[in-house]
Amino acid sequence: MTLLGRSREREALDRLVRAARSGRGGVLVVHGVPGVGKTALLDDTASNAQEFLVLRTAGAEAEQEFPYAALHRFCGPALDRIDQLPAPQRDALAVAFGLAAGPAPNQFVVALAVLGLLSSLATEQPVLGLIDDAHWLDRGSSLALAFVARRLVAERIGIVFATRDVGAALVRLPVLQVEALGHRDARTLLEAALLFPLDEQVIERLIAEADGNPLALIELPRDRTTAELAGGFGLPATATVDARMEQSFRRRVAALPREVRTLILIAASDPTGDPLLVWRAAAAMGVSQSAAVEAESTGLIVLHPQVAFRHPLVRSSVYRAAGQDERTDVHRALAVATDAHVDPDRRAWHLGQTVIVPDEEIAADLEQMAARAQARGGLAAGAAFLKRSAELTVSPALRAGRALVAAGAKYEAAAIDDAVVLLDMAEGGPLDDFQLAQAEVLRARIAFVTNRGSDAPRLLLAAARRLEPLDVALSRETYLDALGSAMFSGRLSITPNPREVARAALAAPKVPHPRPVDLLLDGLAARVADGPATGTARLREALQVYARHDSTAVEGPRWRWLAGRLAGFVWDYSTWDTLTAEHVRAARDVGMLAELPLALVSRVGVHLLAGEMATAAALVEEAEMLAAATSNAAPPAYGAISLAAFRGNEDELAGLAAAAGRDFRARGESMGLTALSWAAAALCNALGRYDDAFEAAVEATNDAGETWYAALAVVELIEAASRTGRRERAAQAVDSLSESTRASDTPWARGIEARSRALLADGEAVETLYREAIEWFEPTALRVDLARTHLLYGEWLRREGRRVDARSELRTAHELFSEFEMEGFAERTRVELEATGEHVRGRPFHPDDKLTSQESHVARLAAEGHTNRQIAEYLFISQKTVEYHLKKAYRKLDVTSRTQLARRLAQVARPLPGGTR
Repeated sequence: MTLLGRSREREALDRLVRAARSGRGGVLVVHGVPGVGKTALLDDTASNAQEFLVLRTAGAEAEQEFPYAALHRFCGPALDRIDQLPAPQRDALAVAFGLAAGPAPNQFVVALAVLGLLSSLATEQPVLGLIDDAHWLDRGSSLALAFVARRLVAERIGIVFATRDVGAALVRLPVLQVEALGHRDARTLLEAALLFPLDEQVIERLIAEADGNPLALIELPRDRTTAELAGGFGLPATATVDARMEQSFRRRVAALPREVRTLILIAASDPTGDPLLVWRAAAAMGVSQSAAVEAESTGLIVLHPQVAFRHPLVRSSVYRAAGQDERTDVHRALAVATDAHVDPDRRAWHLGQTVIVPDEEIAADLEQMAARAQARGGLAAGAAFLKRSAELTVSPALRAGRALVAAGAKYEAAAIDDAVVLLDMAEGGPLDDFQLAQAEVLRARIAFVTNRGSDAPRLLLAAARRLEPLDVALSRETYLDALGSAMFSGRLSITPNPREVARAALAAPKVPHPRPVDLLLDGLAARVADGPATGTARLREALQVYARHDSTAVEGPRWRWLAGRLAGFVWDYSTWDTLTAEHVRAARDVGMLAELPLALVSRVGVHLLAGEMATAAALVEEAEMLAAATSNAAPPAYGAISLAAFRGNEDELAGLAAAAGRDFRARGESMGLTALSWAAAALCNALGRYDDAFEAAVEATNDAGETWYAALAVVELIEAASRTGRRERAAQAVDSLSESTRASDTPWARGIEARSRALLADGEAVETLYREAIEWFEPTALRVDLARTHLLYGEWLRREGRRVDARSELRTAHELFSEFEMEGFAERTRVELEATGEHVRGRPFHPDDKLTSQESHVARLAAEGHTNRQIAEYLFISQKTVEYHLKKAYRKLDVTSRTQLARRLAQVARPLPGGTR
């Protein structure tokens, strides 16, 4: 197709090619309606990149259910390099492409493997990836290619997607909107395409009808007679351009002889482009080879060397125009022509299109096909085949069971709406007791995913009870789900509340040999139902089991995330550190990129309390980047909220509160609202606005079912209340705090309690308590609590008139807060310190001041001795990107080697507990 009037689009694509050629990477989503010229732009870009290795693929509407089909075509020229990949990536890609047998690959490890393949190719020559009809890519291919596109920073790789719709996979990527042609260009194109001159009035009518669409300008006049064109008849005025083009293609095909139409329909019904398969099916339907000549003479299709249509609209219009009987016959012929040993899945899929009424044999084939698709990591494809299998099942009981399995598969593939429909189908049929319980669990989990509050705790509790006589182990896991859900929803929960769920869990049947998850359930339930004195010891015992590496072999990351959070709840910083570090490591090792953002966010608090703002910021940034790279929803905002509060950034916290608050309320997520109130209390205490801090802390501590931020808010409430003359309220809060701190009896707990009691004490007891708190904090990594204690102690000393002693404590606090980049507390300390008569110097140089979060992350990993390849695998980027960030870090820090880098960063080295960070 002509590129008339496309100078803007061509320049944008030329810039991408230049960037890729120079090693700066590049990605562009070419977006526009059908026929506007997207494919022509891809062709033109390929022709202008002659020194590039050009890799091409295209989505196909009929192929969306085949996992990694488009990606396999895209990677074909690079598969000889598969053995150069790290073993996990090599194995995942081989299984995904059906080159080897093995366990179902993680879809994100497959994506990493593709990035590795392209990076390997790009070391020899620049690579240009062109993906047409991206809106029809199968889910696995779409995820992998979009992931790769988002990781291009310093590679000689350019990727262009052409799509009608910028769907979820491509959001936040640079977009080039391909607009309709202007009147002058449209007229020039139309006149070049016409075979004979037309009246001015008819030309203008054609231009108006085509609405600037190049394909319409070329195609719409082709199926009109001379008389129709001359008179201006036969040009529908109400249909859309897409519809008019489809009508044009349909009329042109309908005018062909029957066997030519049949041949074109066979080609339209199979997206592989394999001419041998098409001809085997054509022969089975009695189509002669002479039909090929006439089919190709239409200009709509070519049959050699691969079957290809002039435009995707041709394929779709031919298929949609055919009657149901015609499509059935064609799919049956294609099923017969497909080798059951070489490609059993495609054969089963074609057979699935041949029946309308239930057919058990085909339903069983589709069920097996789903298992094979899932074994290759095709969750979405497997779910689609299971759905079709359920629809074609004869037996009501078997149909309901298959629908239930399909609903679970759709849920795992994140197709929540489809899962609900299939779950309704399953519950409409005869299910046994265990299946009914499974259905209840699935419906509850769907409710929790879509709306953290609402009915999720009630549904999960009911499901757990139903499972008790059927599967005690699964019942207990569901009780833990129910308890976690109730704590998430907190005061927004309809019913039951966390304590009711905890009591039900404690009364439920036990397993003969408790697993780590059983210990976690018993400990948490006891802590929630009976309070700190009874439950803390049991919960800490369970957490110690999770902190041992051998527990990770028997249980996945699902419960480690909860265990890590609960360690913080019982003031066990070292176990919190260990569990969250292990969670991140495990998610990285197996490439669980959907799980990793949550793991990273859960670890942010560990670094914040250690005063490591740059590291915490890098985790927040990485979580957001991974969510974008995997097209997942943004990670929970808790990390960003906490970081803003610690840094004392009021404007940033206000912005986060506005956006996250709406989301938390919509989802019924009381924990999020409590987090916002705690963050506001901490920030206001830092800024010395104690009345505001008190009000926010009271709001946070009103959520009795919340297990983390409400406890932290009690500490803020005590400080704010003591500063505003609310001693009785502060004393009540200290009593509440001491219930949990004394039960935990950790250095963190003992230090927090001593500092809080000092705020209400009198006389010599004040100094004794502050010194006790400092002694508890000093040997730990809890440097922010240490700094806050020095600040409070210094403020008390100044009020007591001991200015010299106060300066020492305040100077220490100011140096720490400045190093931590906690601007609110640093300013509060500066004011106090200057009130003692001491001039405060500016904040000393910090190497991280010069580095971005990503540069800092890469630099620190390099300084620890990790190779570029290890860093690339750790951060899910290419080695070239590691080199890029490391080179910038070297330049900014004025070093030339890893040894010098380590020495430079060691200038601000901090003690790390247990070597876990």
